[in-house]
Amino acid sequence: MRAESGVEVLQKRSVPVGALFENMPVTSQHWQAGLVLFFSFVIESWEMMIVILASASIGGEFQLDGTQIGSLIGSIYLGMIPGCLLWGKLVDKIGRKQSMIFSFGLYGIISLISAFSLTYEMLWWTRFLSGVALSGVLVATFPYFEELLPMKVRGKAAVYLASGWPVGYLLAIGTTYLFMELGWRWIIGVSSLAGLWFLAIAAFVPESPYWLAGKGRHSEAKEVIDKLSKGTMQREINSVELAVENVKTGSFLEIFRGQFRRSTILQLLINFSFSWGYWGLSSWMPALLAKKGLSAQEGMGFMAISALFMFPGYMVSSYLTGKYGRKKVMALFVFFAAVSGFGFANANTLQEMYIWNFALSFFSLGAWGVWDTWMAELYPTEVRGVSYSVGMTGQRVANAIAPSVIGAMLAINSSFLTTVSFISAFLVVTFVASLFLKETEGEILH
Repeated sequence: MRAESGVEVLQKRSVPVGALFENMPVTSQHWQAGLVLFFSFVIESWEMMIVILASASIGGEFQLDGTQIGSLIGSIYLGMIPGCLLWGKLVDKIGRKQSMIFSFGLYGIISLISAFSLTYEMLWWTRFLSGVALSGVLVATFPYFEELLPMKVRGKAAVYLASGWPVGYLLAIGTTYLFMELGWRWIIGVSSLAGLWFLAIAAFVPESPYWLAGKGRHSEAKEVIDKLSKGTMQREINSVELAVENVKTGSFLEIFRGQFRRSTILQLLINFSFSWGYWGLSSWMPALLAKKGLSAQEGMGFMAISALFMFPGYMVSSYLTGKYGRKKVMALFVFFAAVSGFGFANANTLQEMYIWNFALSFFSLGAWGVWDTWMAELYPTEVRGVSYSVGMTGQRVANAIAPSVIGAMLAINSSFLTTVSFISAFLVVTFVASLFLKETEGEILH
């Protein structure tokens, strides 16, 4: 029997982990992991929006001007710049699961401390540190989810995961509305409890089999694949050895060399310009709406209704990306988002503002869903964490700078037309850059 077992081992063919996901069925295990990671992205969105929505209350207590409020809004994103680079290494070193558990736990503690800030400076630095802490969730969520999915649904499912953004957006609006009279400390304090979501990650989401195989833990990787497939692939799993691409694990330099250099430069350009084009508008939307004569409550209602139009954007782009690929759908949606942005800038009536902003919400968030999926597919497992973290860093640089720049423009009485047109120009850059990236629809992950 021992001799036969040895022969069987020698006869096993070597295949990349992704090959076992080509014909994997979609099971309840995928739904379970997907639901937990969906709410992880909801929490990311919630956290990023909460200070924006509470900024009026914070500004009133600490007597802040527009530039200081813009700086406070940007503080979490400044924290995410070193945070993304730090967690990018950790995600590839200690794993997707452990990174998300530690990230959520640290974020909850630091964010709760920020609710008790005695000064503007203390609040600024605790929001900065909460950005550092939350970066682990930011960097890991999409690559992690894609590494658990069958190839045939990877694009569609990952875009649906991205639809957690408007859910978090609406939860942030709801939390702000419910606790507005109690003040910003209650708003941020209640939001901080979301850090307890690390318990759900620990209980219901398995570690990535791609990462496990890359660390030489092949038997554990096979166990996860068997669990995800609900035991339907045992024969296939047992007949192969897992192969791992020979790439230097977790190396930032690696993604700026050879075959990865072009993708890295393009994805950095897209991440920066797309994030500026979206966040520059979102971060100052209440103030921009006030320029058009809307009250604070009317502005919040406008934002909430607009957020509802993000959902059909995700659904349509999810369907189309599985049919026509990432590049065509991304380029089409970003193009129409840019058109909608310039239309919003030129709107003269409230009705026109609603129409153009609904279109902007539909196309920009549909494009974000495709981009979050596409970006994680451009690199192999060994550098997926660091590559995603570099892209997220590009976004956070834009997120950190845009609120202050737009705040400064508004401080010198820049018009609604000029401000929104300036922001929308970045969407044009995003559209052009997306045309030069490779298509990944229908390819296995490596």
